Amino acid sequence: MRQIFILAVTVLCLFCNRSSGDETASVSFRSDIAPILVDSCLACHGPKKAEAGYRVDTYEELLKAGDSGELPIATSPDHVSELLRRIISDDESERMPAENEPLTPEQIELVKTWIAAGGKFDGEDASQTLALVIPPAQYADPPEVYSQAIPITATAFSPDGKLIVTSGYHELAIWNTEDAKLVRRIKNVGQRVFALAFSLDGKTLAVGCGEPGRSGEVRLVDFSSGAIKGVVARANDVVLDLAYRPGTNELAIASADSSIRIVDVGTLQEVRTIASHADWVTAVAWSDDGTRLASASRDKSVKVYDGATGELLSSYLGHGAAVRGVSILADNKQVVSVGADNKLHRWDIEGAKKVAEVGVGGEGYKLIRNGTNVFVPCSDKRLLRMDLTNNTIAQEYKGHNDWVLTACYQPTTTGDENSRYIASGSFDGEVRIWNMADATIVRQWIAKP
Repeated sequence: MRQIFILAVTVLCLFCNRSSGDETASVSFRSDIAPILVDSCLACHGPKKAEAGYRVDTYEELLKAGDSGELPIATSPDHVSELLRRIISDDESERMPAENEPLTPEQIELVKTWIAAGGKFDGEDASQTLALVIPPAQYADPPEVYSQAIPITATAFSPDGKLIVTSGYHELAIWNTEDAKLVRRIKNVGQRVFALAFSLDGKTLAVGCGEPGRSGEVRLVDFSSGAIKGVVARANDVVLDLAYRPGTNELAIASADSSIRIVDVGTLQEVRTIASHADWVTAVAWSDDGTRLASASRDKSVKVYDGATGELLSSYLGHGAAVRGVSILADNKQVVSVGADNKLHRWDIEGAKKVAEVGVGGEGYKLIRNGTNVFVPCSDKRLLRMDLTNNTIAQEYKGHNDWVLTACYQPTTTGDENSRYIASGSFDGEVRIWNMADATIVRQWIAKP
């Protein structure tokens, strides 16, 4: 009798568990349907290109009929949903996605199940873009060993100056500055990393990353453990730069979706969005006191905003080509910027008037300013130190064999600039550490795990 009782309880538990699992296995728009739409539909049915007048970039748009007038998601089970009819059609002239592989049977079954259950939205805001609706990704691990080096697009010294962080493929690599040995790897970041910045207390590393043309975000990483503390500024395209507002938790984030987002990393809340540029925002920089913010863009302009309100104060159009780097000078009255015209421009914020121009020999990238010096990574394989007291090239850090894409300088607690290091990363995967004072090489290696 006891054995029969135990068997009955076991069967009952299995039945209950199975029933509970079936109930919780419903199809989610956020996790199941939105990724299908992004992968297979968004390219032809987004805000910029809406074939047949139909868009799928938000849940709200997904429900609206296109030029055909047929409801994409039928409100009654007795009616056919146009979305489903299109993806299962045998007629190639009607089947979606057009001129591409059809959805897999598994994907079609997900869509069928979701529509049959009412086509419900399980996110917070039906007007949000799909990139924001989809839960933050858990990225695949990077390769254990790289078959070849990849471009170094971002670097940062640790707050104590003993380590240097470099961009990798879905990861960050942490190296010892004394012997260039790999210390550890931080995983679960976007495919490409374009920007790094440490918080004021040095405990959190903001990682601007994404997959070009598909997604972008900032991952906030606990530097000591490598754990992801939060994900902010999610967008449809990559994050290209970021900068902490001095003395605050506010982070300015530049994206290839043409926007600048100001996020409070303490609360993970967005403070404001600035949509002033017409193309990629490639770089952002705060003034030393945080009262002004500057941005550079592929739309050939540089802009300056009020740091507290986001109000546009000035717009400089003197480059005539994509702008890649920008810095506000210490007096808050002037800006320097570089880009694809191979020149450094110095100009007044008031009136946006150019006051000086210096050729730098190649396309310049993100600038680093240190007092009256500004460092320019260049596509002509050099890192340059520009002396802003006389607007000249004061020093050349030469030796890279490919474009220099990024640079960072070592924090100092002694105040002795002569003992300070500066590091540069290039397109061929090489990292070089230099003595800032005399431009001699301290260490060099290919940053390939």
